[in-house]
Amino acid sequence: MNEHNSRRQFLRTAAIGAASAAFGAPVLRPAPSAARPSSAKPNLIYVFADQWRVQATGYAGNRDVKTPHLDKLADQSINFTNAVSGCPVCSPYRASLLTGQYWLTHGIFYNDKPLNPEATTIGKVYSKAGYETGYIGKWHVDGQGRTSFIPRERRQGFKFWKVLECTHNYNKSLYYGDTDVKQYWDGYDAISQTREAQKYIQRHAGKSPFVLFLSWGPPHAPYHTAPEKYRKMFSDPDKLTLPPNVPNSLREKTGQDLAGYYAHMAALDDCIGDIVGTIRDCRIENNTILVFTSDHGDMLYSRGLTKKQKPWEESVRVPFLIRYPAVHGKKGREIDMPINTPDIMPTLLGLSGIAIPESVEGKDFSGVIRGSQEPDNDAALIMCPVPFHQWSYKRGGREFRGVRTRRYTYARDLNGPWLLYDNKMDPHQLRNLCNNPEYAQIQKDLEKMLAAKLKETNDKFLPGPEYMAMWNYTWDGSDGQK
Repeated sequence: MNEHNSRRQFLRTAAIGAASAAFGAPVLRPAPSAARPSSAKPNLIYVFADQWRVQATGYAGNRDVKTPHLDKLADQSINFTNAVSGCPVCSPYRASLLTGQYWLTHGIFYNDKPLNPEATTIGKVYSKAGYETGYIGKWHVDGQGRTSFIPRERRQGFKFWKVLECTHNYNKSLYYGDTDVKQYWDGYDAISQTREAQKYIQRHAGKSPFVLFLSWGPPHAPYHTAPEKYRKMFSDPDKLTLPPNVPNSLREKTGQDLAGYYAHMAALDDCIGDIVGTIRDCRIENNTILVFTSDHGDMLYSRGLTKKQKPWEESVRVPFLIRYPAVHGKKGREIDMPINTPDIMPTLLGLSGIAIPESVEGKDFSGVIRGSQEPDNDAALIMCPVPFHQWSYKRGGREFRGVRTRRYTYARDLNGPWLLYDNKMDPHQLRNLCNNPEYAQIQKDLEKMLAAKLKETNDKFLPGPEYMAMWNYTWDGSDGQK
């Protein structure tokens, strides 16, 4: 039975049905010798927000947003300045984060679909290596309803559990622990979740090594629901600097929503400060891998568009800071090599000295962080296998495949070459150079690079409805972006 047929059988039989061969018991390959720590096993704290684009950080040059704690963390971290969310949608990102696989392998290329409970995941691999594992916040890969209880067998190896599949009601936020009794976070959920994370760190610090994932819902819309303290910090939207790619007709609306977007970020920045402070107070700073990132960006009216699932910078580029003082010292540095979502799991395992499962498709860049490997990854694959809904086609949604290199963005749709931008000369992507004779050789080279990526990932670039049929998926009846 081939992989797609196995996956379809899994979906037909039950939400937790038969496992595909691709998701079976892990076959492990040794981590590179450069990735083996000489000290005790490092802890891992992985903090990620929902829909936080990299352009909305102080350390990336934004003078309006207030992120002093993140800016300080960036100074102490490896900063992957060209990190991308290759399939910039909530569930697809999370499934690739958990499995280290590309979207057409694990099959979560569309929101609200279930990840195979037999998948080989980062939680299971760390648990097998002797780690305590915990997850707090938004999950969004169970696919059994956004407010449904998630039983232990579908938690992908995470033991400690205070989670909801998905909500954006940040001030009345539901979660479940080990039973199906509904519980609610106190007040603004990201702050309460952060407090829970601090307690988890304090309980485990200095004992067995631990992994903790903290997944926040903000700054995803609704934009105007951060605590008043933070909303007051951006009470005059007219003072905000808007990107030049926002249409004149939407500039007032953009300013208003950016103010709310930034208010969420200011709240989360304080939460980052609290996490960093707890790590310091527990004296585990040197031997703790701390990651801050996001699942994807937010167009927020750039080009007149909203949310994600687009090839443009606001959608695909995300912050990615990784601090591990035992490896890179107390001073950080920037790395402009592209890194993609499937690369995260193998890179973290490599830093932890843990063997990487054969099922993983991403690359281990732990040597790049250590300084023992050249940053020679030339491009990251970006893609949209299926627009959110059949309606999306009428709103300009389309299937695409592309590459994001250090300098260029190139994408094709089903009709052929579509977009080419020189992001160094044109950071707001105002000039499409696709099929421009002056860039013919560059386009040819990028097309060759894309073709290699598609071959490597066994991607035949079919129309979206064919993938929906192949995986026995139905359209969800909404725009899928919430």
